[in-house]
This record gives sequence, C-alpha cells and structure tokens, in this order.
Amino acid sequence: MEWQNKVAAMALRPLYAAYELRLMRQVTDQPMPRHIGLILDGNRRFGHLRGVTDPREIYMRGAAKLDEVLAWCDEFAIGAVTLWVCSTDNLARPPEQVTGILQAVEAKLSSLVNDVHVHRRRIRVQTIGRRDCLPASTREVISAAERATAHYNQRVLTIAIAYGGREEIVDAVRALLEDCRQQDLSLRDAIERVTPESISRYLYLANMPEPDLLIRTSGEVRLSGFLLWQSAYSEFYFSDALWPAFRKIDFLRAVRAFQQRRRRFGL
Repeated sequence: MEWQNKVAAMALRPLYAAYELRLMRQVTDQPMPRHIGLILDGNRRFGHLRGVTDPREIYMRGAAKLDEVLAWCDEFAIGAVTLWVCSTDNLARPPEQVTGILQAVEAKLSSLVNDVHVHRRRIRVQTIGRRDCLPASTREVISAAERATAHYNQRVLTIAIAYGGREEIVDAVRALLEDCRQQDLSLRDAIERVTPESISRYLYLANMPEPDLLIRTSGEVRLSGFLLWQSAYSEFYFSDALWPAFRKIDFLRAVRAFQQRRRRFGL
C-alpha cells in the first residue's frame, strides 16, 4: 500500500506543481494574515492508513511537518504561528499515546534549539498551556527552547501544549483576581476590574495579535476550544488533509480563502 501511494504521488507531482504555482500567483500581493493558528489533527488516522502503530513514530511524522510550515510562513512574511499539539484532554489518553506525543514534542523542541533556520529567521519559540501538567523532562526541553530564542522578535512560534481554551480563560480571571487581592481591593472594586479588556491582559498570548486565520486539519469541523477568547473575529478554514500529509497547496488554499472573505469584526 505504501509503495502504491508513492507511485501515485510521483505521477501527480507535475499537476500539483502547476496547481501550487497557480495558487501562489493568486495569493501573492494580497493581504496576508499576521497570525495563523493551526489545530494539528489527524495524526492517528494518518498512522492507521500507513500501517504505523508506534505512537512515537506517528507523532514524529507530524512534528516533522513543522519545518515546512515555518518555511511557508517565512515565505509570505507571516509573523506568528500558533500550533495546538496537545490539549489538556489529550493527557487523559492511554499512557502509550501520551508518551508518544510528549516524546515527539521533546525531540522537536530539542532540535529547534540548534536549528539554523530558526536562528536565521530569528524565530522566538514559546509555549502556552498548563506546564505544571507536563513531566519534568518536557518542561526542561521547553525552557531550553525558550531560552535559546528569547532574544528574537522577527517571527513567533507558539506551541500550545497541555492547553485548553476554557482553562486559559479561567487562569486569566484567577490571575486578575489575585492581583486585586494583592492590592487589597474590596470585592466590589475587584468586580469592577473584571472587564473584557482586563481579562485580555492576563491571557497566555496577551502580547500577541489575535489570530486572523485558524486552520484545522483532518476534516473535523470544530475548534474544540482552541484560542477560545482570541478567535472571536478569526476566519476559520477546515482542511480535509490529515496533519502529517498537510501540503503547501492546502496551506495556500487556506490563505486564499482568508483573502476572499470580507472581515467585519462584528460590525
């Protein structure tokens, strides 16, 4: 089955190249999203179709796709990309699956520390989510990647791990109320401090532009709480491609769809 897929891919390569060039021409010189969010769905289904059973190998194939996405974003001067690789709910999966996800994340983050493309593009790597839910080995790798790129500001790569949209809002409100407590504010004064603007300042991505475009792979038509607060005015695009098989033409289709929409921002 694997060799048949390879033969078919080789036969279709010239057509895909021509289609990719056409898409490139359509999106070039049009407004680009400043910040793209990606829900990386379809790893397990991809593995099943390819006969891959080892969870680590399955998620390593998905992690390898990151290099291509960063290259595409750099090509179109997209300044920020946020990838949701693991939700808080995912951590309740069978241990072998969770281990596979975290091992792939650790391996990829470790490689980013010395990645010449990351440093040439001056990409700052950061993570969001409940880091305390992660094992020490994962936390150490996260800290190393963040330290190695902390001085960059040309591009921002955010990895959402142990992340949930509801949890982010809860954490933001708790942090806001904790600040009110430290200032010895009365309950009435603290309540008056709770506004959309004040909550926004305590979100995980408080200093980032809100995402213009959210993409979910695998054909699932839902956001599952990804960037729940920040996505109020985002454009959504749902791709049928499974994440490890996500191609540049799929990325370009999403960008083209974004460019074809009229953004109203609630007006």
